[in-house]
Amino acid sequence: MEEIIWQDLPQLLTAREAAYLLRVHVNTIYNWIHNGRLPAFKIGRSWRVRKSAVWMVYQNA
Repeated sequence: MEEIIWQDLPQLLTAREAAYLLRVHVNTIYNWIHNGRLPAFKIGRSWRVRKSAVWMVYQNA
């Protein structure tokens, strides 16, 4: 797996991008969103997660 440079990531990530960064299945991301573990919001029909929220989950894992 390639090294992730967090500063170069966009501020808003898709659920799939968040799953890739956290090395979990995308369904896990959706579960975390619905359970309140990962703050997110919808744009149209797709969920977006702030990079800072993913970083907090990453650090606490």
